[in-house]
Amino acid sequence: MRQQTIPPRIKWAVDLMDVQPSDQVLEIGCGPGAGAEAICARLETGKLFAIDRSESGVDRTKRRNQKHVDAGRLVVRQIDLATLRVPVKRLNKVFAFNVNLFWVRPCEDEVALLHERVVPGGAVYLFYEANRPELVPNIVKLASENLMRGGFRVSVVEQKAPPVIGIIGRR
Repeated sequence: MRQQTIPPRIKWAVDLMDVQPSDQVLEIGCGPGAGAEAICARLETGKLFAIDRSESGVDRTKRRNQKHVDAGRLVVRQIDLATLRVPVKRLNKVFAFNVNLFWVRPCEDEVALLHERVVPGGAVYLFYEANRPELVPNIVKLASENLMRGGFRVSVVEQKAPPVIGIIGRR
């Protein structure tokens, strides 16, 4: 199998999250597994729980990150966030890249689950490619409102190249 690279937008997002070796992380929408690869490379005693509603996303993440699965740093499940029961009581960080859930509809139950599981001082990191600038204000507004209603303090960061918006909800 050919070596897969981690896209610069994912590298930037994971760098911004500052994953620590013992962090307990949840990734929502693991897709092709690039985020999982970047996060797991930083973990030692910590663990990443990656979920996706898509069977193909789960399969791709497992294949790409088999060494991390084998090492016990990565658990991948096909499940929707609304029905997730996180296998650890507390999470340090939550990572999602281009997950529409947080800005396309109210998501009180999902945000409440995250607020319950993220430790004080921990954070939810929602990243979106900003290659359609006309959508960015709406994404930022709606995702921020959903997180704030759920009890998170929100800040927004932006990277120009590649264009990425980060909405960070701190507990």
